[in-house]
Amino acid sequence: MPSTPPTVGFVGTYPPTKCGIATFTASLRRGFVEERESNEGLGVVSLVDSPIGGHPPEVVHEHLNGDRSSLERSVAALDRHDVVLFQHEYGIYGGPDGIEILDLVSGVTSPKIVTFHTVLNHPTPPQRLITETLVDRTDEAIVMSGVGLGRLLDLYDVDHSKVRMIPHGAATSLIGPRLRPGPRPMILTWGLIGPGKGLEAAIDSCVALKDLDPLPRYVILGATHPKVRAAQGDVYLEGLIARVHAHGLDEIVEFDRRYLDSEALNAVVRQADVVLLPYESTEQATSGVLVEAVAAGKPVVATEFPHAVELLAAGAGTVVPHSDPDAMAAALRLILTDTRVAIRMGEMARLVSPSLAWPAVALRYDEMAYELVGAGSPLIDPPGSALRD
Repeated sequence: MPSTPPTVGFVGTYPPTKCGIATFTASLRRGFVEERESNEGLGVVSLVDSPIGGHPPEVVHEHLNGDRSSLERSVAALDRHDVVLFQHEYGIYGGPDGIEILDLVSGVTSPKIVTFHTVLNHPTPPQRLITETLVDRTDEAIVMSGVGLGRLLDLYDVDHSKVRMIPHGAATSLIGPRLRPGPRPMILTWGLIGPGKGLEAAIDSCVALKDLDPLPRYVILGATHPKVRAAQGDVYLEGLIARVHAHGLDEIVEFDRRYLDSEALNAVVRQADVVLLPYESTEQATSGVLVEAVAAGKPVVATEFPHAVELLAAGAGTVVPHSDPDAMAAALRLILTDTRVAIRMGEMARLVSPSLAWPAVALRYDEMAYELVGAGSPLIDPPGSALRD
């Protein structure tokens, strides 16, 4: 690798903010650190709605959404990097549908890469404008699934030559033998809790598992989403707990209300026998939780959202109809009672695990960074076009 790799600025929410994009941004940057074996030249501009401080040292600026002077300082901070990598999600930037990202992208003069975390099948006119303008004003546009790739190319007026598919990453610490916490099999769902996650149907599915011996544990891991908590406190979570009581599922369903850091979360994931993703969304083209479950070699039961249909097609899990507790229960029962099925799904998941590790994913982005600054390849023995889609 050249002695002076290009510096990279990362734009997105970032810890201590608690959200999926913050976790992604931090994990991708950490993948760069592992891949380069260096922490240098990898700065972060963290997006916030109000000043929070308490950021780690790699955060070079805290961008306050809606603040013009903060925008100017963010642009200046980012232009000190050779390449700038933007995370895009409609809800993390200021303005309607996060339209302020266009001002930020337009102000930065360094080469730019944008990663789309959502590619909508039916965007509103403003959402379409934002997406198409982002592709137009950046040098490379990344999607994280074949579904997202197809949507962006087929449904939006964008330059196809700019668009690539690089999968969502997963921590290397997820890959390894199962950690066994006890004799009872463990079903796991994790992530910030709020409406739309399908937890009602997941809880209802457990009613049909009461006869299993040993009795399974269904662990719902995660704190209430900060925006849900701000609007209604823990009312939603308390409703789920009441649902468990009403179904007589207190011995099966457990709520772990912690928001764990990555390493602690990965240790819990490795304890699971099966991961349940009961999401209500029918449009979701990217799921980091799904990628992490597959990277960990876990059999997955998911509702048939697009990314699950795509990633589980090879046999690492199974998809079921949305809001169908009976179908979820049948899929869970099969995995929990037929060892051959569980082993086969785990083996199929482990086949793709190495390509999903964060250092491997970061290398794909780093290859683009080198190309954009005309510095060749970050690899000592570059595989040419093998890293391109």
